[in-house]
Amino acid sequence: MIRVLLAEDQAMVRGALAALLTLEGDIEVVAEVGRGDEVVVVARATQPDVALLDIEMPGCDGITAAAALHAQLPACRILILTTFGRPGYLRQAMLSGVVGFLLKDAPAAQLATALRRTMAGERVVDPSLALAALSEGNNPLTERERMVLATGAGGASIAEIAAALSLSEGTVRNYLSGAIQKLEVHNRIEAANLAEQKGWL
Repeated sequence: MIRVLLAEDQAMVRGALAALLTLEGDIEVVAEVGRGDEVVVVARATQPDVALLDIEMPGCDGITAAAALHAQLPACRILILTTFGRPGYLRQAMLSGVVGFLLKDAPAAQLATALRRTMAGERVVDPSLALAALSEGNNPLTERERMVLATGAGGASIAEIAAALSLSEGTVRNYLSGAIQKLEVHNRIEAANLAEQKGWL
């Protein structure tokens, strides 16, 4: 029996996934959570074989939750199931200990198959996403450039970004300038939008 933890913030989607998986004779949903920051606590209590995580959840995102879960329970296999098929997310997820990455618009039968393949030690990645990730290349942004772009993505001023990250305004301008040049765009709004589309923020 494959013991599964489901982490999905939309209750209806979570319920539908649980119902689908329960129809499989060899899969048991042992826990369901609606927040990213509940994943590790519940996983430690229930000891699932596989954790199926969404990316966008309150508390913390699925990739951050995956990294924490991998550190705490390395034997638990982690699959991301998301609507966000961004190549950068795939790279981040794999670096966080994730062994599978599926899109929610895939046929339902693929999910059970993916869980079984994951338990057999395979990596399971949506083929179109894998190709996109290879063609995109690596994230060119440094961690600091990424943080500055992400902090300013909502329209924060240079002064607000500097205060939030405990940096000088000149340093913030330098990081933004570096990011704009690397992404070959005209301004920081375009840089933030492009980085978000690629899953680099």
